[in-house]
Order: sequence, then structure tokens, then C-alpha cells
Amino acid sequence: MATILVAMSFSINTKANKGKLIIDFNNYVGNEILKLDSAVYKNEAGQSFSVTNFKYYVGNFHLRKADGTEYISSDYYLIKEDEQQTKQIMLNDIPEGNYVSCTFTLGVDSAHNCSGAQSGALDPANGMFWAWNTGYIFMKLEGKSPSSNLSGHTFEFHIGGYKYPNNCIREINLKTNNLIISSDKTSSIEIKTDAEEVMKTPVTIDLSKLPSVTDSRNATIIANNYMDMFSVLKINNEK
Repeated sequence: MATILVAMSFSINTKANKGKLIIDFNNYVGNEILKLDSAVYKNEAGQSFSVTNFKYYVGNFHLRKADGTEYISSDYYLIKEDEQQTKQIMLNDIPEGNYVSCTFTLGVDSAHNCSGAQSGALDPANGMFWAWNTGYIFMKLEGKSPSSNLSGHTFEFHIGGYKYPNNCIREINLKTNNLIISSDKTSSIEIKTDAEEVMKTPVTIDLSKLPSVTDSRNATIIANNYMDMFSVLKINNEK
């Protein structure tokens, strides 16, 4: 009987030492909350534009403690500006502790690109897939600008590719020094995603010269820009 009681106690304690984390993605353009279709913004080149579509893949989350130990989630998520429920994700069964950084991938790794038809966020029906030989679109930013010479003054950036020298997968590293995971509450991180960064830093995009990137040409330029999209708005340890 004593042995059984010890086993039960271990099981209960193991469960109690795990917590949850909500990650909220908040899409912006500069310091303004992104509003599809209705709002007009200016890019780094001083050109006015509006946004009609904004989607991107995130996944392979790593939460790291100061001692180097990590919690890893290999799942992928498709964040869609026009679907509010996609902008909040939940990570479960995280060991308790103080986590100093959050690392994740913008894009889809080579293994998933080569795994054939998949479901959920990676379902080709989501409109973020080119073909079996080219794989997933990691980020879509579409809109309109008077500066664009495309039909209807549209612009479009459809960025993907996982093979050298056109690898557009980018690792995002965020500091979270005050993130505390506890079994008795659900903590949260509010992340700002700045769509304006797609067109700035380190390369300023002139929509009159480059209104469309939908293949490997210039894709890494946009990828090097969008790796700066993310920053931490707020960490909440009180839920």
C-alpha cells in the first residue's frame, strides 16, 4: 500500500509542476493597429498604402530558462489578420519556472515542406502553398498603393523557400526575462507584429520599383526585412 501511495503522490506532483502559456499576436503597421482595407499608411519610402491581406506561419517554439533548459513545441500555426481566433495560441505542459527567452520560426521547416498533404494550419486549403516542388508560402502581405504600377495599383509579397541560397525561414528571438510559468495560473505574452517591417530594414522597398515578389527573386531581401517584425508588447503573469 505504501508503494502505491508514493506512486500516486509522484503523479500528482508531476502534473502540478506544469503550466500553460497564451501567446497573442497583435498585428500593427508601425505604431498603428493594422486594419484591413480601411486604413491608409505610409512606408519608409514615403509611399501611401493599404493592406488587404496579411498572413504568416509561426512554429517550433522554444522557451528557455536562464540555466539553458528548454521547453519545445514543434507545432505550426497560421496567423491570419482576418481571423481573430488564429492570433492567439496556447502552449501546454510547460515546466514551472522563469523563462528568459522565447524563440520561434517564421516559416515552415524543410521536413514539413516535403511531407506531402497535411492538415490543420498546414493544410494547402489555407491558400499558403504553391506546389509540392516549391512548398509553403511563409508570409503573405497584399495591398494597394498609388505608387504601384501593377493592375489596380496592387502590391503582393508572397515569400517562401527553404533551400539554399533562397532560404527564407527566419528564427525569431525575443527576450522574456520576467515570464513566469506556474501551475496555478496561465501566463501570457503579447507580441507585436509590425507589417511595415516587410518593406524596411535593412532594405527599404520602393513600391514603384518592386511591387511584387512571388518567387525566389528578391525573396531573401523581404525575408531579411520580416525577421524584424516581432517584439514583446507585454508579459502577464497574473491570469
